[in-house]
Amino acid sequence: MAVLGVLTARSDDDIPVRTPRLPAREAAERELSDPRYHQHDPNPVQRVLDWLWERVDELFRTAAGATPGGWIGLLAIVACVLLLIVALRLRLGAVRRTPTTGGALFTDTPRTAAEHRAAADRHAAAGHWNQAVQDRMRAIVLALEERALLTPGPGRTADEAATEAGLSLPRYADQLRTAARTFDDVTYGGRPGTEPAYALLTTLDRDLQRAKPDLATASTRSRG
Repeated sequence: MAVLGVLTARSDDDIPVRTPRLPAREAAERELSDPRYHQHDPNPVQRVLDWLWERVDELFRTAAGATPGGWIGLLAIVACVLLLIVALRLRLGAVRRTPTTGGALFTDTPRTAAEHRAAADRHAAAGHWNQAVQDRMRAIVLALEERALLTPGPGRTADEAATEAGLSLPRYADQLRTAARTFDDVTYGGRPGTEPAYALLTTLDRDLQRAKPDLATASTRSRG
């Protein structure tokens, strides 16, 4: 190699001539910087992956060393944890979001109360109780808006609509709040709609269509 030639150069009298240390080191560095010596080196990504695998291997070796039974004991603990997670998943069922009442009641193109009723009936006939409950609640609110018992508010929540409607229809205030909670539970709380829940909303919808508002009570509560 050229480096060795530099380091062990000989004089004309065949006497080895020693190159000073600093120039020799610089010559060696120049020689070793030749791309031929690095063409099989791992790329930066491979070096990072190798480093990560080494750390993971050290972690598992440390855990195995601290666990009774070594690797077998560690694997047994991991298996027990996985079985516990599966058991809890089966016992608790699907993870549900925390119920909220902050979502808007209407999220699509505005329709009439009759259109929402028709959609609710179609969903109910197909056994799609979630959608049936949602469309029936929207039909209730739109019907009250069409009768001027509610101020139109596309961004209102089910609870807000129920509270406002209860001012004009105090006899149905509790049922309206129950209907709003049912809508929120199905839409935001992850609870499945049911046929009995849909039947209650359908009955309320029909009763409200014949109900007469208590305008005196609504006026008094509004001033309060």
